[in-house]
Amino acid sequence: MNIWIDRIRQVKVLLVAAAVVTAVASLLVSHMLTRDLAHEERKRMEIWAEAMDMVAQADETTDVSLALSVIESNTTIPVIVTDRAGSVADFRNIALKADSRADSLQRLKRMAADMRQRGDTIRVMLGDDQADDYLMVGYDESVMLRRLAQFPYWQLGVVFVLAVVAIFALLSSKRAEQNKVWVGLSKETAHQLGTPISSLMAWVEIMKENYPADELVPEMQKDVERLQLVAERFSKIGSKPEAVETSLNDVLQHVCAYMDRRTSRRITISSHLPPHDVRAMLNGQLFEWVLENLCKNAVDAMDKGAGSIDLWLFEEAGTLAVEVTDNGKGMRKKDVKNVFRPGFTTKKRGWGLGLSLARRIVEQYHHGRIFVKWTEVGRGTTFRIELKTIGSSDAKTIRQIDR
Repeated sequence: MNIWIDRIRQVKVLLVAAAVVTAVASLLVSHMLTRDLAHEERKRMEIWAEAMDMVAQADETTDVSLALSVIESNTTIPVIVTDRAGSVADFRNIALKADSRADSLQRLKRMAADMRQRGDTIRVMLGDDQADDYLMVGYDESVMLRRLAQFPYWQLGVVFVLAVVAIFALLSSKRAEQNKVWVGLSKETAHQLGTPISSLMAWVEIMKENYPADELVPEMQKDVERLQLVAERFSKIGSKPEAVETSLNDVLQHVCAYMDRRTSRRITISSHLPPHDVRAMLNGQLFEWVLENLCKNAVDAMDKGAGSIDLWLFEEAGTLAVEVTDNGKGMRKKDVKNVFRPGFTTKKRGWGLGLSLARRIVEQYHHGRIFVKWTEVGRGTTFRIELKTIGSSDAKTIRQIDR
């Protein structure tokens, strides 16, 4: 397992490193291309300004067809031509909104001012170079240049998404591998327990024949049957359990009887059941294990080993609810959201897997849900399990007893 974890960590580092290298390389290449394209557009605008100068200084005998062709060839770079007073003389490749003429002129003047502030302007002299009359040609980035500047950020977003997907896939495969390990370990444990349990059952039968009046032999038989039940539960992990119509009344009574025999006399365990039999589709052995786990946690939460545990069964509209309430130490609010997380425990000794497995049994195997309904430090905790009824149309609503 440690080798697998180290390998996952190495792959994560490689993925992050590859993403960083790709991002840096993309930014550098894009910056170089953007700089070169901006330089080329600057040259194009200088030629365009010279064509404007030629047209402005032409007389009747001058052939300006080439200059006009150069001016008309600009279909991508936004251009605004202003005179010395700042009035807009001409503009190209700028889409104006359906505003009034005054608003459009004001917008063009603001754009021309921004171009002058950035230095993206070329002066075209009217007449000789000593004259004070001139036109100012301002230009902006073309659509292609803007797209090229934005491209690396889109590329980085794609790389980031791919890296997240890859890491998520690795984590999923890691969880799947861990589940396989746990399933294999559980089944092997059940297989290994099978042989000694069979031998113990045979010895119990021999002792019953030789000592029929001994009161300890039936108790030994109960313990051996309990071991057999535990082995069967381990053998069912990893496979979809068979759900059959089962009496929840019997399940709660059986759990109370079992826990009552194995807890201190200072702890009282009681079941509160409706007057009629409530039945649900479930696997009795696994569901009993869930309730036993909740009861054991409640016992561990008892202050000085004394208190009470109550199991309540309610049948509501379309829902069956089982609640396990104790008057133990309770939980802090910040621990409630982590209580079902694998490995989380507040006990000095324990693996922190009981409630995680209980949640899996309830939600994945029985399509219900389990949650902490109420808890308060120093007063106790209530866990609630909700299941679907077999026939919701026949469900009866039972008033919950105020406790």
